[in-house]
Amino acid sequence: MSTHAPNRLAHETSPYLLQHAYNPVDWYAWGPEALARAQAEQKPILVSIGYAACHWCHVMERESFENEAVAAVMNTHFVCIKVDREERPDVDQVYMDALHAMGVQGGWPLNVFLTADAKPFYGGTYFPRASWTQLLANIGEAYAGEHRAELEQSAARFVDIIGASELEKYNATGAPAGVSADELKLLLYHLGLKFDRERGGTNRAPKFPMPSIWRFLLRAHAATGSQAALDQTVLTLREMAWGGIYDQAHGGFARYSVDGEWLAPHFEKMLYDNGQLVSLYSEAFQVTGEPLFREVVYDTIEFVRLELTSEDGGFYSSLDADSEGEEGKFYVFTKEELRAIIGPEEPLFSDYYNCTAEGNWEHGRNILHRRQSDADFAAAHQLAPGALAALVTGWKQKIMAGRAGRVRPGLDDKILTGWNALMLQGLTDAYRAFGEPELLAMAERNAAFIEKNLRQGPRLWRTFKAGTAHIDGFLEDYALVIQAYISLYEVTFAEQWLRTAETLTQYALDNFFDPAETLFFYTDSSAEPLIARKKELFDNVIPASNSVMAHNLRRLGRHLDRADYVALAAAMLAQVQALAVKEPQHLANWGALYAALLHPGPEIAIVGREAEAARAELNRRFLFDAVLAGGPRMGALPLLQHRPARPGHTDIYVCRNYACLAPVQSVAEALAAV
Repeated sequence: MSTHAPNRLAHETSPYLLQHAYNPVDWYAWGPEALARAQAEQKPILVSIGYAACHWCHVMERESFENEAVAAVMNTHFVCIKVDREERPDVDQVYMDALHAMGVQGGWPLNVFLTADAKPFYGGTYFPRASWTQLLANIGEAYAGEHRAELEQSAARFVDIIGASELEKYNATGAPAGVSADELKLLLYHLGLKFDRERGGTNRAPKFPMPSIWRFLLRAHAATGSQAALDQTVLTLREMAWGGIYDQAHGGFARYSVDGEWLAPHFEKMLYDNGQLVSLYSEAFQVTGEPLFREVVYDTIEFVRLELTSEDGGFYSSLDADSEGEEGKFYVFTKEELRAIIGPEEPLFSDYYNCTAEGNWEHGRNILHRRQSDADFAAAHQLAPGALAALVTGWKQKIMAGRAGRVRPGLDDKILTGWNALMLQGLTDAYRAFGEPELLAMAERNAAFIEKNLRQGPRLWRTFKAGTAHIDGFLEDYALVIQAYISLYEVTFAEQWLRTAETLTQYALDNFFDPAETLFFYTDSSAEPLIARKKELFDNVIPASNSVMAHNLRRLGRHLDRADYVALAAAMLAQVQALAVKEPQHLANWGALYAALLHPGPEIAIVGREAEAARAELNRRFLFDAVLAGGPRMGALPLLQHRPARPGHTDIYVCRNYACLAPVQSVAEALAAV
């Protein structure tokens, strides 16, 4: 850290902004003060966007933002604004779009140059110090001199591009005639063209987990019986679980691998990945019963519990990739280090985790990873499977003890609403699959945290840190909390969660919805206006907030007998349907909605004294597109109305399209009817 006096960022709560609080750069946080100064002085604005766990953000800070001479150039020519993209995804979205409009590949750090009225005219990602200093001087002089009008014309063109409707931009408008089996087949075919059939994932490096794709394929398999969809999913999940992207000693996934083998990750661990991957592996276990998937779920939740959980049940955002200024240093080992840590079993350990004297990564270091199943390894080394399991448990404990003496990666301890909801959803999915009471306790504690600290009436905040919540929630926050609360209702039958989901949905319809395009804006109608008001269509690492809202409306509509919600979900899909069929790798969560509309699941209501036991048994199954309601007695919810509990009985009603079969008394009979 620089010994320079603190700048304005010292008053922020974001760990990323605080990392820059002692830079000699005269940083502002995004807000009216900085924008007003740019207007008053007619100075261009430099917006630099990143996040706490971002490796190249740290590099650029060390090389440029901590350097007095570079900072002097920045301060002379620009009003400099630092943005945490995780706190302000709205700002990040707008200026990332601008970068794409300029024909530049996106990424972070994202550095964009704006006119005094916040319109972008140039940008890029990471710049080495020499080229950064040259660029600053060139742009500063051009803007202050005779080229300013040119730059402003250029900015106006980019604003027109950014402001265009996403549907128009991607030629997604049109009214498809419903859903069809042939079109779903075409969607699956297009997705299949992207598969890496040897190592799983999609066929490229770097390799991102992309949970939405594999969760869609589990649903496509359930809906259509496609074995190919299941096989590719199982291959991907196994290879990820064996790879270096997964922390073999402690559980939890890094953001992505830089290679095509899932070996060498960017080592940061993000809450949003791990929450979704807990959901994915839990569902895959429900479908396959594969013990490896169960192990991944339990270990990843334990990692989150130990490393990313606050005292009062909120979940922190991420662990850094770097420690002691080096990426991955906390996680990797030389052969000599392994001999000292593991002792006489080191050769067997190194066979199991593919560690070598030369190292399988940089500087003779090894990333622990696997290449075969425990059964195959045990057979090859003439070990009893139980003996291998005991060895592996001991090895993990020794590696963790070895790591305990190292400098830990930095923690981003802000608590983001949407990301907490993804982990909450993961916990409800794990509880469905495994029925472990501790998983539900952790989920309910987190939901109570959200209720206490991040919700105010019908509204949500985005972020919580140092005892206070701030920044209005974005559509992502509403969509993901609603989704998690519906799921929490379905694993507890506590009606408050469904009612809160209903309240939040109504707020989103009132304040985010655009009837002109039958989709939701990303920002609240009362939010600070930016140069464009965006809609999120594409399912990225986190699914698009619009696709999540469409699923929510379908589920909530069926729970609450709101045909208007169910119809709106279908209308939202219709807006992007042609695009989803053509580019399913970018719209996989929309694909899951397509499968649900084509092969709708049942509504299941359970009433009676054994409702909880029946619910637990049903929940252990992967029930595609089912909604589940119940309780010990007749209730006010539509699915429970006019269904009195009969003394000594537990009745299970299986309904489809507003028609119910006669009640059955056992889960086996209900499953036969599903």
